Amino acid sequence: MNTGTEHQKSPSTEQGDSSAASRWAGHRVLHACSLALAVAAIVLFTLPARGSSTHSAPAGPPGMDHGMTAPPSATTPGMAGMPGMAGMPATATGEGLAAERDGYRLDSAATSLPAGRAVTYPFTVIGPDGRPVTDFADVQTKRLHFYAIRSDLTGYQHLHPTMAPDGTWTAELTALEPGTWRLYASFTPNTGPRKGSEFVLSRTVTVPGQATAAPLPAATDSTTADGYAIAVQGELTAGTPAPLIVTISKDGQPVTDLQPYLDSYAHLSIVHEGDQALAHLHPTTPVHADHGGPTLALYALLGEPGNWRAYLQFRTAGQLHTAALTLHVA
Repeated sequence: MNTGTEHQKSPSTEQGDSSAASRWAGHRVLHACSLALAVAAIVLFTLPARGSSTHSAPAGPPGMDHGMTAPPSATTPGMAGMPGMAGMPATATGEGLAAERDGYRLDSAATSLPAGRAVTYPFTVIGPDGRPVTDFADVQTKRLHFYAIRSDLTGYQHLHPTMAPDGTWTAELTALEPGTWRLYASFTPNTGPRKGSEFVLSRTVTVPGQATAAPLPAATDSTTADGYAIAVQGELTAGTPAPLIVTISKDGQPVTDLQPYLDSYAHLSIVHEGDQALAHLHPTTPVHADHGGPTLALYALLGEPGNWRAYLQFRTAGQLHTAALTLHVA
């Protein structure tokens, strides 16, 4: 899908900027109410609930997205009156603004990558003991999720690299346009002092060449991808949890043949325009073979106002589709 003309803004903040990371504690997207109750969720977008925040904690209840870390007793005030939303956890974590956190470090010798052709990006995750981590938990069917996003929030790539026995990962990137790119690794150690806690770490690389400037597309509630129409309903206010309802159709007809992708019917990545903080979630809509859609319900808590670029990925007939749109958080 064409996500808009690529361009280069001012250079990204340094990947090791721990002050930027600390500003984002509590700014993670949360997730989801059930498909069967999606329509009921729409009528209560402006709940007065507020969520607590944490960096890492024991894994939450079944059905939470990867990285949704909250004690089972943590509930969202005010959600009990919304069908299907009672007991939803209300915690959040900042994502992807530093190369190191809590003793874990995303390490790579590559500071630049060539433009215009496929390229590999080798990296390792160094643990608190100074050695490469080799034991990772499966999260949404994968041991590590890797993202590449240019500083203008274009060129989105979501990959699942392979790891060698020595802990070296290799991400196979498709052709990159000139500019500054932030590369994120999302993982959960399966051993060690932070076992079971999700980390999202990132580094930046430069792709040399002439970058073409283009503004971020305006905020909207609908977009298209590969002939599919995607509509998003929901009013987002910074620091306030609210449901997002995604509806997918094609040729004016509701789509009911969504196939599982990463153990769910969709994957949503959202990147903040101001600093490229990354949030990601899946609907908790139960997966029943290849019969997903047309409506998916998600539960979002974004901690910072402004524009966020959203990338929705879903699968039909064996093909993965990526739709992009800009969401505004008041």
